[in-house]
Amino acid sequence: MPLYYFIFSIALIGGLFFARSKMWHLILLILFNMLQWGFTIYECFHYNEVQLGYFTVDGVGLIMLIVLSILTTTSSYHSVGYLGHQHKFHTTPLRAQAIYYAALGLLIMAQTGAFLSSHIAGTWIFVELTTFAASVLIYHERTEYAIEAAWKYLFVCSIAITFAFIGILFLSISAQEAGTINLSYQSLIQHAATFNPFWLKPAFLFIIVGYSAKMGLFPMHTVCIDAHTVAPPPISAFISTTLMNVGFVAIFRAYTIIASTSILPWANNILLIAGTLSVFVAAVYLLRVNHFKRMSAYSSLENMGIVAIGLGSGGIGYFAIFLHLIFHSFTKASLFYQIQQVHRVYKSYMIRDSGSYFKYYTAGAMVILLVFICITAMPPSGMFISEFMIFRAMFERHYIGLLIFILILLTLAMWALAKNFFRLIYAPPVNFDSSHVEKIGLKESLSQFILLALVIYLGVNPPQQMVDLINEAIKNLPH
Repeated sequence: MPLYYFIFSIALIGGLFFARSKMWHLILLILFNMLQWGFTIYECFHYNEVQLGYFTVDGVGLIMLIVLSILTTTSSYHSVGYLGHQHKFHTTPLRAQAIYYAALGLLIMAQTGAFLSSHIAGTWIFVELTTFAASVLIYHERTEYAIEAAWKYLFVCSIAITFAFIGILFLSISAQEAGTINLSYQSLIQHAATFNPFWLKPAFLFIIVGYSAKMGLFPMHTVCIDAHTVAPPPISAFISTTLMNVGFVAIFRAYTIIASTSILPWANNILLIAGTLSVFVAAVYLLRVNHFKRMSAYSSLENMGIVAIGLGSGGIGYFAIFLHLIFHSFTKASLFYQIQQVHRVYKSYMIRDSGSYFKYYTAGAMVILLVFICITAMPPSGMFISEFMIFRAMFERHYIGLLIFILILLTLAMWALAKNFFRLIYAPPVNFDSSHVEKIGLKESLSQFILLALVIYLGVNPPQQMVDLINEAIKNLPH
């Protein structure tokens, strides 16, 4: 089935690229969504099967594939609205729209391949493919800042992916010394206990540094911050959610290999350091940021730091990080979709230019309130459950000092987000002409209400199938 998925995906991407009709763009985009969902449903019924020799739908891959398919539908919908609005006011050429849709399809296909790849080299190839697709989308608006961010994203991610490649080389040397040249994840996990720690340490270090550019984790996080700021909001939603999940999956699979070796405590310390520094940097910058999309980007950095800390803490933290990634994906995508509508009202992404959002768009203000509750992990948000479990894992590992430090940083981040969100909703705007405010219908926010309802419902009442998938994803980790 993956073979047919990739063949039809490439055909539809080609059609989107060469089509010069909005009607054909819409038809082909709908067909691509049908293909994505059809493939996802097929894989749900072919769990743990090896396909084409290089793809296996395990617990990790299936969780991320389902999240990707959900956000593919919502991001496609908001992309149509974004491009339609942009074409109406800025006469965007159909050629630019065609490039946008084709690059969006390529990004979705590459992420799908990265999630399902059962070979470490296959993951690397698909991750690199996401770099090219994302850089095209970041450049879409063709502004001076867009071209700078696109080139920076392409350059830094290419360097980062080179680091990851070096890590894979070190890992292959260790595997070869242990008597195997098979670099599939299953084979690496089976032989990991015999690997030479001398090669394993630099391998893991290079891999985590390399893929941190995709996960948006310290130390290569800066490229994602700039990409969020200038990319179209539906694309920022992807970069901040599913593309970060791609980086996490690449790091998680490497961690799964390390988990059965003697260097696991060392690897956990690396993750704790990276996670703590990520939360620290995010909290500091959230206190002074004045741009909605940049604020959301630093919030993503904070949450990826929490995920890294959960992974490094182990125990119940392993289960919690998957909950956190699912809930964060839905919440952060909702925020970026709503930021697109905020921009339509105020014609600006700057926080200081906004205010009285309840007055101008009540449904959008309700979304912002729900996002604030969810993203700051306040009950009944599902992220409250996942963060509580991660803090419990830290407490059980006796990381008391670190836990207190993280809680202080999260309190500062919560205060910064509250200040900016409540200014948008309640504070009167300064020098704002309300006579020409664009009227936005409730349907524009419907997708956000649905996603946020999932965050609350899945946190309070997670279905057994989701619990089983997460337990399957972490079965190779120590408990």
